[in-house]
Amino acid sequence: MTTQTWAILLVVIATLVGAFGPILLKKASARKLSKISSLIKNYYLFGGVALYALGTLLFIPALKGGDLSILYPFVSLSYIWVSLLSVKFLGEKMNKYKWVGILLIILGVTFIGFGS
Repeated sequence: MTTQTWAILLVVIATLVGAFGPILLKKASARKLSKISSLIKNYYLFGGVALYALGTLLFIPALKGGDLSILYPFVSLSYIWVSLLSVKFLGEKMNKYKWVGILLIILGVTFIGFGS
């Protein structure tokens, strides 16, 4: 099966949407989580779980458009999105090792794409 461009784009969008999940979960972890009432009022927690789920729901139809062995490695792009979003929304810092890691992820996904 030839992997279609729309399927790759949908997987990339799914990883971007899903990458907001851990950002919100990190914000949720800063709040008090010891009581049921505090869990219910923790909107970051529900938002993070919802975005994870939405990312997964977007990924499923993309599987119809191509080979899993091509599409699934694109999920590793979520590591890139989380790193960049952590800088923007959580004030985290990037160092040269993180940038090298991002570059290696991009190269790996590229090699898998060319190898199909």
